[in-house]
Amino acid sequence: YSLGASKPQILWRVILPNALPEIFTGFRVAVGVSWGTLVAAELLGTSTGLGSMIFQARNFFRIDVIIVGVIIIALLGVLMDIGVRFLEAKLIPWRGKG
Repeated sequence: YSLGASKPQILWRVILPNALPEIFTGFRVAVGVSWGTLVAAELLGTSTGLGSMIFQARNFFRIDVIIVGVIIIALLGVLMDIGVRFLEAKLIPWRGKG
């Protein structure tokens, strides 16, 4: 106990607010890694989706389809990162102010 605060008060008012920035950093990394894994799995394991479209376009030398597919995948990844950053800014307004 510190300054008369109970253990739950210390958890919710001290520990969790200090841990949230690192938790969100881990979440951003996890979103990026999971997106890359999803794309790789879709390239090799399915017959539908963007990855499959790129893989099939490769067999027919359709460079235009490959480029469009890669751009769409990249844009979706960037949008997910922007979404996580926006969520982080709303939930952790004190980040970087210390």
